[in-house]
Amino acid sequence: MNLHRTASKIARIDALDRLAEPIAGGVKRLAPQHSAVKDVLSGTWLGHPLHPLLTDIPIGSFTSATVLDLLGGREAERAADRLVDLGLLSSLATAAAGAADWSDTYGDDLRTGVVHGLTNAVGVTLYAASAIARRRGKRARATILGLAGMTVMTAAGYLGGYLSYSRGLGVNNAFLEHAPWDWTSVLLADSLADGATTGVQADGATVLLHRRGDDILAIGGRCSHAGGPLHEGAVDEGACTVTCPWHASVFRLDTGEVVHGPANAPQMAFDTRLVDGRIEIRARR
Repeated sequence: MNLHRTASKIARIDALDRLAEPIAGGVKRLAPQHSAVKDVLSGTWLGHPLHPLLTDIPIGSFTSATVLDLLGGREAERAADRLVDLGLLSSLATAAAGAADWSDTYGDDLRTGVVHGLTNAVGVTLYAASAIARRRGKRARATILGLAGMTVMTAAGYLGGYLSYSRGLGVNNAFLEHAPWDWTSVLLADSLADGATTGVQADGATVLLHRRGDDILAIGGRCSHAGGPLHEGAVDEGACTVTCPWHASVFRLDTGEVVHGPANAPQMAFDTRLVDGRIEIRARR
């Protein structure tokens, strides 16, 4: 577990805030919340984060190029060169998606993420130098630079895995909310005035209730992005949406659909009914 401890120590280096916070602020200015750019990079349209999907392209390209450099011989040189070019080109989109996700983090994740990103940048720079050496016919230098780039990006990849699998960055934070599939009483109907929003518990699941005239709308109350309390967010009656108070993800109150990121997983939607003056809900099938 030495690698895990090393990653944990990186997360506690407070001095990294002086580097990470200005960079995150710059990313937010380039891809502001609720913009089309931010929604695309966050994977709002995809249903899960875009960044992990894109990482396969540069990783696969660079790895394949290095294998061809070492084992492919002269006839594989052209293919190796094209793979390095593809890896460099795809790294731009991959980095943009990762930066958009990372800019919404704070504390330990912000610090670890900036080291992850900058380490990847060093790896990509080494591959760019390898590409230049290839064009100049310096095959040995190109291969060595590629190996160095792969080594550095492997370290960066470990930090990326640490953020995803140890810190839970990018996962659906509402995944473990086990909502009731049978009708479950949650609140006295008179307790929820027209236009009011509240949070209730239903068999251990957090649920947002909103009354709109005779209709009672119910969706998962724990934001899928980072677990924010949706019932504390601002409701737009006209658009029938709620905005998470933590990172400003926007969801439809009637369906749970994501309108704007950084969230990409929808909220669970619930059917509702009134029985003997009480509100009952069940997960929508």
